[in-house]
Amino acid sequence: MSLYDKFVENKRLRRFILLLIVIALFYLFRSMMSLFLLTFIFTFLSVQFVRAVQKKFPKIKPIWIITPIYLIIIALLIFVITNYVPQLITQTVKMFKSLQKFYESKEVRSNPYLNVVYNYLQQINLDNQIKGAITQVVNYISSVGAIGFNIVISFLLSFFYTSQVEQMNSFGRQFLKSNYSWIFSDLFYYGKKFVNTFGVVLEAQLMIAVVNTALTTITLLFMKMPGVLALAVMVFLLSLIPVAGVIISLIPLSFVAYSVGGIRYVIYIVIMIVVIHLIETYFLNPQFMSSMTHLPIFFTFVVLIVSEELLGTWGLIIGIPIFVFFLDILGVHSIKKGDKKPRINLKKSL
Repeated sequence: MSLYDKFVENKRLRRFILLLIVIALFYLFRSMMSLFLLTFIFTFLSVQFVRAVQKKFPKIKPIWIITPIYLIIIALLIFVITNYVPQLITQTVKMFKSLQKFYESKEVRSNPYLNVVYNYLQQINLDNQIKGAITQVVNYISSVGAIGFNIVISFLLSFFYTSQVEQMNSFGRQFLKSNYSWIFSDLFYYGKKFVNTFGVVLEAQLMIAVVNTALTTITLLFMKMPGVLALAVMVFLLSLIPVAGVIISLIPLSFVAYSVGGIRYVIYIVIMIVVIHLIETYFLNPQFMSSMTHLPIFFTFVVLIVSEELLGTWGLIIGIPIFVFFLDILGVHSIKKGDKKPRINLKKSL
């Protein structure tokens, strides 16, 4: 038996080598990471929607299901961009001004507790940092063309894939019968685990973010907070970060609340965050992440810190799903959509 045949027969070794090659390829094309991830997210959600509709109406082709949905999404985006983006910009400017007014107010300096915070902010030169942050925001806005291009291309690719999902699957199965079928068989193995971990966790976190944002927005409206639209967008983006997102959102919300209603409003915000965190922990996670092992808080924060360093902002969103994916590959934790409880292989994890 030749060395090549021995390598092919050794399934564990060849899968390990193939995984390293895939990781190396993603590293080489890391500049296109946003395009890859956005395409996967859009495609995963659209295919899930098509499958859900086809369970009730199996004779409907995917293109007739997905085309109206994408047209509605495009119409809504045009409506939001033309009507609400100017409001979002205006409210964001007002929020920055209210924070600056609160920071420079005499009430802050006269309060012995807040005076400690004020002196610390003076030491770190907050004014220049705020100006630097605004400059950074302007730079992000100036690069919106590249971001918009990635979103548009990902949106189109997901539409083409979903509208011909059966043909794509049929075409992909041909590779499993090719002369190098073992390569595509192993890629299919990793792809299936990737969808069963990354996709499920990301979909669940998206649903949690929507619910968290809705609850927070309703509370902010009752409190008559300024710039609710800007705050709602901020809360939604932060809610995509598992565990830490809710805690991080407490800081800017507390500053805005104090500038509006003083300590009483800050207490209201803290109570709101605690209640939402309890709802997320004891209701949303069991409902939306029933097929996922809840990682210890220590591991969650370590993964977020490391993934943010390696992948930037994307790391805060996809770090946990990728970590769970590797746990699945190692056999420590196996995740499968629809499971009521996570399956833990204790023998392999010890």
